[in-house]
Amino acid sequence: MKIVFLQTGGTIDKDYPRSTKGWAFEFGEPASRRILERLSPSFEFDVVTICQKDSLEIGIEDRQKMANFILSSEASHFVLTHGTDTLIDTAMYLSERIEGKQVVLCGAMRPERFRNSDAAINLGCAIGAVQVLPAGVYVAMHGIVKEAHTIQRNLTNGQFY
Repeated sequence: MKIVFLQTGGTIDKDYPRSTKGWAFEFGEPASRRILERLSPSFEFDVVTICQKDSLEIGIEDRQKMANFILSSEASHFVLTHGTDTLIDTAMYLSERIEGKQVVLCGAMRPERFRNSDAAINLGCAIGAVQVLPAGVYVAMHGIVKEAHTIQRNLTNGQFY
């Protein structure tokens, strides 16, 4: 089995700015690639960048680009990293358009570059889930995996449930 990791941006992929005296983050190499290097997985994988945006900037065209890539790919297993603010919106969009493939979205509350990031555990959960779940679109966050249409988020503490 081959898993295709799709980067779309979001906190998980944020990196320190290359300029000095700046507080803004930049997007760089996909966090999933760095995590996979540490994991040394025993499965085949590809890492593909769809876009590098804050999830509040992801629109219909971006979501359609994600759907088109997944639908046109010969692969059937996808882990899509995404910003948490609109992760559920993208999951719902994809669930209405994709059939016959396993797609798991995940993100992070803190950038993967941070020592206390939740990126690795969320990605790891998504990797396990995409290999055993039936076809569909799911979200893996905070130690749970749920179908796109059942996942919810507590906007007070940011947790998915």
